[in-house]
Amino acid sequence: MKKFIQKSTVLLLLFMIPLTSWSQDETGNWLMYFGTNKISEKLSIHTEVQFRNHTIAPVNTEQWLLRTGLNYHFAKNAFATAGYAYIGSFVYDSERDSPETEEHRIWQQLITTDHIGRVKLEHRYRAEQRWVEDDFKTRFRYRLMLFIPVNKPVIETGTFFFGIYNEIFVNGAEDFFDRNRLYGGIGYQLNKNLNLQTGMLYQRLSTTGKGYLQFSVIFNTDLRKKQKEIQQ
Repeated sequence: MKKFIQKSTVLLLLFMIPLTSWSQDETGNWLMYFGTNKISEKLSIHTEVQFRNHTIAPVNTEQWLLRTGLNYHFAKNAFATAGYAYIGSFVYDSERDSPETEEHRIWQQLITTDHIGRVKLEHRYRAEQRWVEDDFKTRFRYRLMLFIPVNKPVIETGTFFFGIYNEIFVNGAEDFFDRNRLYGGIGYQLNKNLNLQTGMLYQRLSTTGKGYLQFSVIFNTDLRKKQKEIQQ
């Protein structure tokens, strides 16, 4: 067990080293909420809110992101989603109360999971149709994320875990490369439905890069239980 914890810590540090290479860039901050709300055996609702900031203190808004969708769980380790997102973007030190740029987005994705020993691997494939003001764009994304439990064999109540991912974005018609995101962080499973995560993300565009401190709340609920209680 001690050897596994040591190896996991080394692995996380190796992924975190590149995240410290943006000293010349100002660090931003992302505050995020994600939810999967089950409404039937096969269906659930995706809910998501992100408040992104140009600076590490959440006082200089970079983006608002609201995303929702309908998930179809066709296997124990796989589900597909279709949904809508709204993104409002602000210029650095903007004095406006409303975004300078607004985007409406339709998106589809497939998520599959598997395990290598105690490590959980999550593959996420996403397609986006984006209306950015008057421009229509398409984009495709692939993310590989690893969840590594630290103090227990699996992630359950009371488990600390490492989360590590890399995500590549490519465009459908413009310059092929859009951006890449590398993330490393730690999480804690408070109970069956709720976990908290914090970490650092480095986002690389074609000519610039920037780091972001992230705080996430993941709250998954089973709304069927509430429906049954009401019926009773």
